[in-house]
This record gives sequence, C-alpha cells and structure tokens, in this order.
Amino acid sequence: MSASTTPAPLLSVRGLTKHFPIRSGFLQRTTGAVKAVDGVSFDVAAGETLALVGESGCGKTTTGRAILRLIEPTDGQLHFDGTDLRALRGEALRRMRRRMQIIFQDPYGSLNPRMTVGDAIREGLIVHELAEGSAADRRVAALLDEVGLRTEYASRYPHEFSGGQRQRIGIARALAVEPSFIVCDEPVSALDVSVQAQVVNLLRDLQRDRGLSYLFIAHDLAVVAHMADRVAVMYLGRIVELAPRPRLFAAPMMPYTQALLSAVPVPDPTVRRQRILLAGDPPSPANPPSGCVFHPRCPHPQKDAECTRVVPALEEKAPGHFVACLKPPFTHLSSNAS
Repeated sequence: MSASTTPAPLLSVRGLTKHFPIRSGFLQRTTGAVKAVDGVSFDVAAGETLALVGESGCGKTTTGRAILRLIEPTDGQLHFDGTDLRALRGEALRRMRRRMQIIFQDPYGSLNPRMTVGDAIREGLIVHELAEGSAADRRVAALLDEVGLRTEYASRYPHEFSGGQRQRIGIARALAVEPSFIVCDEPVSALDVSVQAQVVNLLRDLQRDRGLSYLFIAHDLAVVAHMADRVAVMYLGRIVELAPRPRLFAAPMMPYTQALLSAVPVPDPTVRRQRILLAGDPPSPANPPSGCVFHPRCPHPQKDAECTRVVPALEEKAPGHFVACLKPPFTHLSSNAS
C-alpha cells in the first residue's frame, strides 16, 4: 500500500481475519462463523497515529486485540519491525509485548481493584525484569508524574480515583515497559468531554516526547480530527476507506464515510450541512451480504448487480487515498472539520 521508496512501516497488517465460530446443538457443532474482521490490511509508520473508526460492532477492537495477539487471528500476516508476530511463541512473544502495549476503553474495569496504583504500574517492570526495589519505586513515581498525577498516589487503590485519573494510571502502566507502539482502544469514550481533551493532549505529548506510534480506535470523529495522521474507516469487518486525515475529512469518497462525517457537529451556527441518513441497520457479521458489504444501505442511486456481486478491493483512487468502492468518487459534502 506504500511506495517502495518510503521507509518500511513499523507495523504491517495484511489480510487480517478473525472469525468466531457459531456452535449449536447438543454436540456444539460449528454451524457458521461471525466474521468480526475479514481481510484487513494497513501499515503504521514509526511515530504515526493511524485512527481506526466506524460504527460499534464493525470490528475495530477485535482488530487491535488480534494485532497484539490478545486474541488469536484466524488468518493473515502481522509484521512488527520486521518480525513475524504470528510465528512468535512463549518467551519470544512475551519479550515482543514489551514493545506493543494497549490502553483499554474502560478505565474502571481495566485496573485490578485489589492492587494499589503503584503495584499495577510496577508489575510490568518486574515481569520484564526492568527494575526492582527502590529503582522500581523511582520509576513508578516518574511515570505518575509524567502522566500528570501526584507521586503519593502510588499507595492508593483504583476506587479512590475519578475516571480520568484512572485512565492516566492505565497510560502510565502501558508506558512502564517502554513500548514503541500502543493500541489506544477508545481511550476517551468513557470520559467526560472536558477530561477527554486533557487525555488526548497527554497522548499527543507522550507521542512527541517518546516517538510513539498509535493505533487509535475511536468512533468520535471530532477526537480523531485532532489526533490522527491517517484515518482508516471500517464497516462490517473491512476497511472501506483509508486516507490522510485532512484529505479524508475534506474529500471523502466512500458513501459510508460521507454519512459518518455528515453526523459530526460543526461548531458554527451559520454553517448548514445536509445530514445523510442511512436506511436500515448494519447487516450481521454472521451473515454478511454478497459483493460490497455496504451495498444494502448505500444511498447512491447507481446501485446495480455489480455492487451486489463483486467485492471491491481497497485501491488507491488518489495519492495516498484508498477506497473499497466500485464507483467512486462520489460528490462529497462540504465540511469544516479538518
């Protein structure tokens, strides 16, 4: 998906697939599969933020967890800094996980209520033998300070903190093992709007200071507009559009992306924009439609037998702008989001 003259990506994902079996009957025979992720491909460069956006249930979180092998992929290729992630086992996989971490969506459920904040952050240091004793204590204090928390909080328990503070603790825990790539799984969706801005700014500052790469999973396009370098749009387990963030917000080609962007509020009462309302609900990933997965809801009038029969490939329609659609570009809506 990138030119041969560009540097090799830090993370390369090709044809990633995750199908969950459907079992029924007394013998629990496999009678089908939920195609949560169905042939996803993209790259993440060093120091880049790639946002993965789409409706709830489209496969965003499953993609992130499959990349980290928190769940095992069904098929596909995963390479991180030249290493085949799917070939790693045991100790080799544990060592690689130092470089690949995750910030979970739920700041309440992601922390062990029986562990102090200091113990939660220190655990990674001990497991990977990075520090122990007083050296580990100093490292925990430095991490808390780096994410904007007081060092004495190390002796407290998660229930003593607000949601925003807990998410900062989760970020400190991810940073403890000095990763170079972090999956941010909707890290601000459970927070108040005022706190969201603080956490997003913290993540950007950490990326600048540490040279981090992010896979930023989100459904809030207003947050993505401030966070991402490039944006990949998912629908029913597949990427349907991928482009640099300014271009995608200014000139989306895929009708589904246009519908998503039409729902983003514009903070200017003088700007009027037509809202695109999609008919029906997303199909079930256990029984996806043939051809283009979006064709049953596509508002474009030129739907025909080709859209129902042919699965469109993710192809470059403009420099750096990839679209999985048989008939782009469509007329896009004007938008002030950028």
